[in-house]
Amino acid sequence: MIDTEKYRQQLEARLKELEDRLIHIEEELDETPDPDFAERSVQHEDDEVLEQLGNDGLVESRKINAALERIKDGSFGYCLKCDEPILPERLDIVPYAILCRNCARKLESSNS
Repeated sequence: MIDTEKYRQQLEARLKELEDRLIHIEEELDETPDPDFAERSVQHEDDEVLEQLGNDGLVESRKINAALERIKDGSFGYCLKCDEPILPERLDIVPYAILCRNCARKLESSNS
């Protein structure tokens, strides 16, 4: 049986980290642009990186929230494709995993 409480705590902690990071990114992006053209160019490049980090954080947040919902409804830890249990070793690495190792491999090989 999967220790869902352990994963719930991990997921909630990670979600808090992401929320804090997203707030910081928003604050950085809201800063007034530097009037110097060369410096503004560097800021623009930095903003693009921050925006991508923010987008990645939002995607991960959605995955975490979905995993927390699966914990609530009792489907956490089961592959969404084959309904087999996801190994705890996989969940330890990616606690919001939705596929077992075999289904994830099949998906990767079909996308190659």
